[in-house]
Amino acid sequence: MTNPSDATLVIIPTYNELENLPLIVGRVRAATPEVGILIVDDNSPDGTGDRADELAADDAHVNVLHREGKGGLCGAYVAGFQWGLERGYTVLCEMDADGSHAPEQLHLLLDEVDAGADLVIGSRYVPGGKVVNWPKKRWILSKGGNIYISLLLGAGLTDMTAGYRAYRRDVLESIDLDELSNAGYIFQVDLAWRAVSGGFDVREVPITFTEREIGESKLDGSFVRDSLVEVTKWGLTHRLEQVTDAVTVGKRMISHEYRHWKRARQRD
Repeated sequence: MTNPSDATLVIIPTYNELENLPLIVGRVRAATPEVGILIVDDNSPDGTGDRADELAADDAHVNVLHREGKGGLCGAYVAGFQWGLERGYTVLCEMDADGSHAPEQLHLLLDEVDAGADLVIGSRYVPGGKVVNWPKKRWILSKGGNIYISLLLGAGLTDMTAGYRAYRRDVLESIDLDELSNAGYIFQVDLAWRAVSGGFDVREVPITFTEREIGESKLDGSFVRDSLVEVTKWGLTHRLEQVTDAVTVGKRMISHEYRHWKRARQRD
C-alpha cells in the first residue's frame, strides 16, 4: 500500500543562506532520506546558488531552481510548487533554510497527510507547540496577530502565518497560484484560508520553532502592518457575505412560511 507522502518534495527557498544551506539539507536527508529536496535560490550574492548546485551534484535527491533576482518568498514557493506539480509529486512541503523548522519534525506533518489531511500546518500555538529564542515582543506580535486573524476569518486555526507546511497536490491544483497575495507573509494566510474555504481537511500539529542562529532575519515590521491590513479586508468581506447569505436565507424562510400560511387560509 502506498501513501501520499511516498512522493514528497521539500521546497527550501534561499537568499544569502550559504552557511545554513548545507546544514538544513543534511538534516533533511538524515531525518527523511526518502523525500526529494528543491532549493529555490533567488540569485544570492553570497554564493548560495553555487553551493546548492554542488549539493545537487553530489546527491540525486537534491535539485536546484535558480531565479533571476530576489523575487520574494511567495514567488519562490509558487515557483517551487509549479516545479513539483509538473514532476508528479503528491505532497509538497514548505521549509525555511535557516533551521527554524526542524527537519526532524517533518514526519509529524507527513503522518497527518497520510492519515487523510489535505494541508498540515506546523503550529507554534497549539498545545505542545513552542517558540525558542524569540524576544517577548516578537512572540506577542505573532501570537496576537494570529488570534486576530483567526477571529476575523473564523478559520478555526491557531497559526495561519506559519511557514512549516505539507500540502497534498490537490490543494495546490485547486488554487490559482498566480493570484496569491504577496503583501509580506500574508500569502501563508491566503493559502490556508483558500484551503479552508475550499472545504479541504486542514490540520495543525505542534512543532518547535527555533530562531535562526546563523545570519539575520529577512523580516521587518512592515510585513505585520501590510498583512493585517490585507486580512482585515478579507475578514470584513467574509463577514459581509455571511450576513448577506443569512438575510437571503431569512427572506426565503419568511416567504415560504407566508405562502404556507396563505394556502392554509384559502383552504379554511
